[in-house]
Amino acid sequence: MLKLSNISASIQGTQILRDVNLHLPKGKMIGLIGRNGAGKTTLMRTIMGVLPCSTGQIMIDGQDMTKLAAHERAKAKVGFMPEDRRLIPTLTVEENILIPAWANNIPEADAKLAWVYELMPEVEGFSERKALQLSGGQQKLVALARALMSGTHILLLDEPFEGVAPALSRRLLTVLQTLKEEGLSVLLSESDYTHSADLVDQVYIIERGEVREEGVTQAAE
Repeated sequence: MLKLSNISASIQGTQILRDVNLHLPKGKMIGLIGRNGAGKTTLMRTIMGVLPCSTGQIMIDGQDMTKLAAHERAKAKVGFMPEDRRLIPTLTVEENILIPAWANNIPEADAKLAWVYELMPEVEGFSERKALQLSGGQQKLVALARALMSGTHILLLDEPFEGVAPALSRRLLTVLQTLKEEGLSVLLSESDYTHSADLVDQVYIIERGEVREEGVTQAAE
């Protein structure tokens, strides 16, 4: 579903990513593990087209997406959950979730919203509240719900558990397990293996913008 070949990227003249190779197979969940500042967020944003890559190729579902804009990734059914959530605080939860549908003219938005609410009924329970009224963990659930509006094939989840209370972390794990069982391909970043060890099928380690393949985990066996 997703293949990166020799991806390099810079921010304001400073090289962050160095010849990254990574493969996310269909229906698998891949962990991207690295400490803060290792390049996880830069890699996620480069895959999504928010940042351009200086060299290399990004293939999504067999299509070369390297030079295409971020909204083209959404059209290719890729969803992105950023580390800092990036909700619009004055909009309601439901309005935040629907933003990708409005921006990209996603068909059957109502059906997708109903599916998201079925997956996460607690989100429907506070759907009319403003985003600024939510806790950090609740905002993570909303950010995941928003990513699912376009990301019905591939999900990019940047530090989904960071700053989340244990109860909501367990809830997120349950939701991600369900998505995996439904066949979504997921790239999930974490600073360590605390939450994802039993969930991901394979791990890549990122250090100073360089990625190495760590191997298959117990979840894939």
